[in-house]
Formats: sequence, C-alpha cells, structure tokens
Amino acid sequence: MSDGKAPAVTLKTILVGNSGVGKSSIMNRYVNNRFTNMYRATIGTDFFSKAVRIDGTSVTLQIWDTAGTERFQSLGSPLYRGSHSCMLVFDVTSMASFSALDVWRKEFLVQGEPQDPSDFPFIVLGNKTDLSRREVSRRKALQWCEDIGAEYFEGSAKEDLDLDKPFLRAAELGLQQYKKHTLENTGHFQITCEQPRETRNTCEC
Repeated sequence: MSDGKAPAVTLKTILVGNSGVGKSSIMNRYVNNRFTNMYRATIGTDFFSKAVRIDGTSVTLQIWDTAGTERFQSLGSPLYRGSHSCMLVFDVTSMASFSALDVWRKEFLVQGEPQDPSDFPFIVLGNKTDLSRREVSRRKALQWCEDIGAEYFEGSAKEDLDLDKPFLRAAELGLQQYKKHTLENTGHFQITCEQPRETRNTCEC
C-alpha cells in the first residue's frame, strides 16, 4: 500500500571542464567524502549518485564526470542528453581552464540539446582555492557568470571546502527543470479511451 509519499525524483547533473581541474576529486569528495593526491585521468566517464532532499522532495542526484580530454569528446552527445543541470568546473590557478569554459558550455548546448537552452541551469565551480598561485579572481569569474546567467561557487576538493552548496544548488535548479518540463510534456498529451463500436452481422445468407 502507498504510504502517501511522493516517489523519489532522479536528476542528472554532469561535470564538464578541462582535464586536471579536479572533477573526479570534487565528485568523490562530495559523494564519498574521500580525496587522494594520486591523479588518475578519467577514461570516458565516471558515475556516482547521492540521495538528497530538496524542498520536501526526495531526490537521487546522478553525478556524471566526463573526461576532459579531446579524444573522449565524441562521448559527449549521448552523455550530455537528459541532463537537468550542468556544472562547469575550472581550476582557479589555471586561466586556460577558465577560458575553456565557454567552449565547454557551447558544446554542451549543442550536443545535449536541452529543451530550453536559454533557461538551462549552469553552475560554475572554481576548484583548488586552497592553492596560493591563483590566476582567476573571484571577481572575474563572477562577471563571466553574470554574462551567461550562471551561478558561481568556489571551493576545494582537497580541503573539503564549500562543495555541498554547488551540488545542492544544481539539484534545486535541476528539480525546477524536471518539474517544468514534466508538466509541459504531460500537458501536450490527452489520453482517451473509446469503447469499440458494436457491430452486427447483417448477412442473411
């Protein structure tokens, strides 16, 4: 019997950005509270999930970590599709990784084919704030996010600093997308049921 609770919603968020910015470390720290200094390039994709509660709704947040190297970008199209939010990740000590975000964002919009590209939620996350040789200022990152309509967060996977907030915000915005497009889609269809017409055999032969 039903206990009256709404079923859990599964939301997909995808992490994109240059190789080496710490996408795997961010995801592993958030989901498993673990960090390692041993760098291992992601081959294709990694996938984790975490249960959260957003505005009274049980949410299973599926987090996909994509390889940031060009040789794996052909995987983007099937992996990007169906995402409810996208996290653009860069390294605050690497201007090159920050400059590449615009390319990553445009590629996601092309390959992911979101239903409403102008309203799709992007979260920008600057990682490695624990390091001192910073090349990208918070002000510069905020200005770019304002230009594209994204929300900005920064933190450190190594030091476990401020990583909950961007993921929870990705879940909140993703849930809004889910509800919006689920309602839109269900509004496009009307299910009707008609009884078959009664037929009589009028043949008198």
